[in-house]
Amino acid sequence: MISRKGLFPLNEDNELQEISNDEFLSSSKKELSFKTRKSLGQHFLTDNNIITKILGSISAGEKDRIIEIGPGTGALTRWLIKSHQDVHAIEVDERAVKVLREELPDLAIHQMDVLKAEWEGLVSDSGKTMVIGNLPYYITSPILFSVLESRHLFSEAIFMMQKEVALRLVAKPHSKDYGILSVQTQLMSTPELLFDVSPNSFSPPPKVMSSVIRLRFDKDSLSVSDTALKSVVRTAFNQRRKKLSNALKPVLGDIKPDGFDFDKRAEDWEPAIYADLAEWLERNNISE
Repeated sequence: MISRKGLFPLNEDNELQEISNDEFLSSSKKELSFKTRKSLGQHFLTDNNIITKILGSISAGEKDRIIEIGPGTGALTRWLIKSHQDVHAIEVDERAVKVLREELPDLAIHQMDVLKAEWEGLVSDSGKTMVIGNLPYYITSPILFSVLESRHLFSEAIFMMQKEVALRLVAKPHSKDYGILSVQTQLMSTPELLFDVSPNSFSPPPKVMSSVIRLRFDKDSLSVSDTALKSVVRTAFNQRRKKLSNALKPVLGDIKPDGFDFDKRAEDWEPAIYADLAEWLERNNISE
């Protein structure tokens, strides 16, 4: 059975069943002994306290599907399938796939590059779908953009990533962390920083702090295409030190529509202002 308090198994008396340290130690041996590949950016989670916190952060119904990106040898996955009936994993490393197939025969595994995933064919057709993953640092942004582009297919995402990137997702205007990722993420989802993760929680330890973040895909549909929005946002922040009257010339030319303060810099505009300008440009058939 599934606990309402998180993805922990319930015992026969319908009481929350804690996962013992012995169970965690047994499962973490796989991650500690597995030879990671630097080319794949592999840093396997081995900290049972962090695994517990991640599990407790997940809200998923009995018929919902969980898609895990990059499960490695299954540090988190083995606990997901104990409590949930519909778990899928996307893993590119054939060695990790072999371990998963041997140890977790009930797991639906897709051996593939996540950046080539066709999400339409992976989501549930009977319930909600959420995506979760410890994202490789070197492809965090492409994965984020891929999920954001297909946000209508997901209820939420829980990702572990470099803390520096996580801070950008939740950054507010007028701050140095506020940028392209901030604007697009906040227009397309509701991001929430959950907790930080020390390098000592991984094998091998990365050189930087990590954070776990939740993205709830609860926003209304934008009244502008993603393509038009990205064009405006990226153009603005490509020259973030310039006034927007200059930075946005590639998309605006000499046009300055009413209602926008182009004497500001990119970091001064709220996300909604970028959406409004992109909508105006698209409505008037003006593009880069």
